[in-house]
Amino acid sequence: MSNDDRDPSSFINRRRLMQGVAAALPLAGLPGWAQAQQFPTAKVNTTKLAVTDTEVTVGQLHSATGTMAISETGSIQAEQLAIDQINAMGGVLGRKIKVIKEDGASDWPTFAEKSKKLLVNDKVAAVFGCWTSASRKAVLPIFEKENGMLYYPTFYEGLEQSKNVIYTGQEATQQILYGLDWASKEKKAKTFFLVGSDYIWPRTSMKIGRKHIEAHLTGSKVVGEEYYPLGHTNFNSLINKIKVAKPDCIFIAVVGGSNVAFYKQLKAAGVTAAKQFLLTISVTEDEVLGIGGENMNGFYASMKYFQSLDNPNNKAFVTAFKAKYGKDAVIGDVTQAGYLGPWLWKATVEKAGSFDVDKIAAASTGIELKTAPEGYVKLHENHHLWSKARIGQAQADGQFKVVAESPALIEPNPFPKGYQ
Repeated sequence: MSNDDRDPSSFINRRRLMQGVAAALPLAGLPGWAQAQQFPTAKVNTTKLAVTDTEVTVGQLHSATGTMAISETGSIQAEQLAIDQINAMGGVLGRKIKVIKEDGASDWPTFAEKSKKLLVNDKVAAVFGCWTSASRKAVLPIFEKENGMLYYPTFYEGLEQSKNVIYTGQEATQQILYGLDWASKEKKAKTFFLVGSDYIWPRTSMKIGRKHIEAHLTGSKVVGEEYYPLGHTNFNSLINKIKVAKPDCIFIAVVGGSNVAFYKQLKAAGVTAAKQFLLTISVTEDEVLGIGGENMNGFYASMKYFQSLDNPNNKAFVTAFKAKYGKDAVIGDVTQAGYLGPWLWKATVEKAGSFDVDKIAAASTGIELKTAPEGYVKLHENHHLWSKARIGQAQADGQFKVVAESPALIEPNPFPKGYQ
C-alpha cells in the first residue's frame, strides 16, 4: 500500500479528480461502470423493459430455417458482430447487451408469435429482425400495440412509416427507380420483363417499377410480368416466355432459395449475360453463395452496398466479419444493413439518455453513422436512412464489381407521389 493510499484526504482528492475526468469525457469514452452510475436504471428505464444495472436485453428475429434462411443468416451474423463489438467497448449506457434469438422459420404467423413473445414476455429493449415485407407486415401491428422498436434491415417497397420501426435498408425510390433509370440511360433498355416472388414486396415493387417504366422512361414498356410462390423451383415455362418476349431487360425480384433454381435454369437454357441484360433487386452476395458465381456472372444488381466497396470503414468491417465467421464468409446488402441496426440503436439510446422506446423514437432524427461500411449514413425524420444507390455487376468469384454510384446520398421518400 502506498503512502497516498493510507492518507484519507489524498484518497478523496484522487477520487474527485477521477470523477471530474470522467465527467469531461465524451459518453463513448466512459468506462461501463461510470456510464451505469451516470445513468441509473430508474432513470433510463421507466417502462419496465429488460434493463438492469449491468445488462440490457434485445431480441433477434430472423429466419434461421426455411426458404429464407439463405438470405437471413447474414443478418443474424452481422447483428451479432455489431453487438459483440459494442459490448467490447463497454456496452450501451454502461450495460452489456444480452441477446434472445428467435427463429421466424420463414413463416409469417411464426414471426408474429415470436415478436409478441419478445415484447410481452421478454420485455426486450429493441428487436433486430425480419427480412421479407410479409414478415414485417405480420409483426408491425404487434410492435405498434406493445410499443416496441424494430430495426428492419431489408431493401423494401416503401409505402410505410412507423414510429416503431427504423428502416436501415433502401426504400423503392433509392433502389428501384435508380436502377431502372440506370438501365434506361446506360443500357438503352426500352422493353422490360418483370419477375417476382408472389408476396407483397415483389408485387408492390413491380407495381412501382411498371409505373416508372411507363410514365418516366420515354418509349419504354413492360412486355411481361410473372410471379411465383416462395420456394418455387421450376422456372422452365417462365424462361420460355422470356425467350419469346425478347426483353431488353429482365427485372427480377425473386427471393430466398428460389434464386438458386432460377439462375441455374437460366444458364442451362442459354440465357447468359453475353446475350441478355438482367437487373435484380433481390440477389446479394449471400444468395450468390448458393446460386454459384458462374450462374450469375455478368448480371447486374441494384443495391446500396457491395462487399467489394473500397473504403476504410468497409475494409475493417469485412476483416472483422471474416475473422468471426471464416475466410469464406460473404457479405451482402442486407447483411450490412443488419450490422447498422445495433450501432444506430446504441447512438440513439445515448443521445436520448434512455432505453424508453418513445424517447428513442423522438431522438432518432439526425442520428449519424460515420463508420458505416457503406459510407456515411444519416437517419431521416421518416425513420429511413439517407443512403447512396449503387449498381454492381456479378463476377464469377461471387463478388460484384461496382459500375455505378449515385453522386450523393438519396433522401428517403417512402411515399412517392404517383407510385401508390
